[in-house]
Amino acid sequence: MKSAEAVSVIIPAFNEEAGVGDVIKRVHRVLTKVKIKHEVLVVDDGSKDKTARQARKAGARIISMGENRGYGASIKAGMREALYPLIAITDGDGTYPVEELPTLVQMTQNADMAVGARTKPGAAIPSLRRFPKWLLGKWANYLADRKIPDLNSGLRVFRKTAALRYEGLFPNGFSFTTTITLALECHGYIVKYRPIDYAPRIGKSKIRPIQDTINFFSLVLRVVMYFKPLKIFIPMSGIIFVVALASGLNAYFHGVDLPSSTLFLLVAGVQVAALGLLADLLVKRGR
Repeated sequence: MKSAEAVSVIIPAFNEEAGVGDVIKRVHRVLTKVKIKHEVLVVDDGSKDKTARQARKAGARIISMGENRGYGASIKAGMREALYPLIAITDGDGTYPVEELPTLVQMTQNADMAVGARTKPGAAIPSLRRFPKWLLGKWANYLADRKIPDLNSGLRVFRKTAALRYEGLFPNGFSFTTTITLALECHGYIVKYRPIDYAPRIGKSKIRPIQDTINFFSLVLRVVMYFKPLKIFIPMSGIIFVVALASGLNAYFHGVDLPSSTLFLLVAGVQVAALGLLADLLVKRGR
């Protein structure tokens, strides 16, 4: 087996003084033990506490955002400063088992991204987030034509070159991980998943369950419209045609003239299908 590539570990942090120091020490310890060349970058996203001081003390390089810009903005800032061809991300709250990083790094020898999927039985996913996470996963699986074990895990390793190709699509908020997963999955990159545990966080969560879930669904729809528009337009066209057919049959069995609304629906169905085909052509030409 060839030696692992060097990796830049990015930890976006907003008011994580309680946990970030221990996370950094664990990252250094586990990667040094297996002799993987690395750096740890903590992106201080406008923290009001001692996050930056604790991170620097633990041996990380600090990138200061100056103000709170968001999870995705922090990762993008970290990628621009990263020295190495592989990018790893994890959180500063102690939830992710960073001891899995060497395995994820090795997995990228034959993949463009390796994701720690929070699917082990003991994974401490907050109950309030379980149903939205399941529903979002089902929606994403349909749109991506593949079972995605964990759409938005915050522990993953990916190639910097692949990520930078889609940098303009990445949002500044928590949807960064969802976007990069769908972008690589829908464009035919090799993405591998490894089951991991997930621990209760240290400190207060920044997730807003209702608003962030709505944003996630909206984002999945937008990303798939960008990569696989036929997955949206063709079902829409089919529904319109079915309604038009039902309207036409109803008129026939009642011995009345075909209503103008039926013709309108037929034309609309054709137009929606044509729009989807045009969008799909543009997507493929842009690859």
